[in-house]
Amino acid sequence: MGSQEIIKIEDDFTLIRFQNDGIDAFQAQREVSSGLIQFHFGLKGNAKFIFNQGNYALELKEEKSLLLYNPQKELPLNLELAPNSWVISVIISIKKFHALFSTEADYITFLSADNKDKKYYNEGNISPSMAIVLSQLFHYSLHPSIKNLYYKGKGYELLSLYFNRTEDPNAEQCPFLIDEDNVIKIKKAKEIIIANMAEPPGLQELADEIGLNLKKLKMGFKQIYGDTVYGFLFDYKMDFARKLLDSGSYNVNEVGLKIGYSTGSHFIAAFKKKFATTPKKYLMSINPNMQ
Repeated sequence: MGSQEIIKIEDDFTLIRFQNDGIDAFQAQREVSSGLIQFHFGLKGNAKFIFNQGNYALELKEEKSLLLYNPQKELPLNLELAPNSWVISVIISIKKFHALFSTEADYITFLSADNKDKKYYNEGNISPSMAIVLSQLFHYSLHPSIKNLYYKGKGYELLSLYFNRTEDPNAEQCPFLIDEDNVIKIKKAKEIIIANMAEPPGLQELADEIGLNLKKLKMGFKQIYGDTVYGFLFDYKMDFARKLLDSGSYNVNEVGLKIGYSTGSHFIAAFKKKFATTPKKYLMSINPNMQ
């Protein structure tokens, strides 16, 4: 059956959990005034936001996010949630939101003075850190008296992580990216380390394989992906491990081996470094009945 849970965190700050574990699509509707920003996060499955009496729709796929803001007109929430799908929505007033980021208006495009009266739309990916917070909003075991405080903390954490972005990988202002051939080689390097994440090549070997010198590989990778080669790979491996744990098909040791850790203790330490919890505790958080 489909359901929605509305949690009022503060005035003009609401969090909604949409959950459809049934076999039929679930419809949810809610009025949203023109002064509110909408953040929608697809945790599982697929959803669709319908506008203008059904004449226009935006899809929200698994591990994707949508940001919607239109100061000129109301954008009522009209959600169609596919079977076996979960979505979390955060709705916050532009006034409250601007107060949080008033010194960062140039960084967050739609907050700048030039854009304050313009509509704004953005589709993005859910990062591994955001995915953990979203999962925690669905899987928790807390006394009802502190539930609102927990949601409040997670709501603000989610917004912080949403805007903790590296520069757009396709940004033209980066001098390195002027050379399109180099960009293709750097993207190839990313594909190589992902395909061989259990036994990744050394940096010099990787540079040789893509046809760049070591310095250009390191500089270009950092500029395009916002991290070092192995820093990026670490995050990717941990997110991949989280997905394997979510599947319920592998135990902790099996997951560690699949991503290249020969001993369980090394995998546990790496997972804890990334997500501040052990793989076993994470499994228990998503499956409270697990012993």
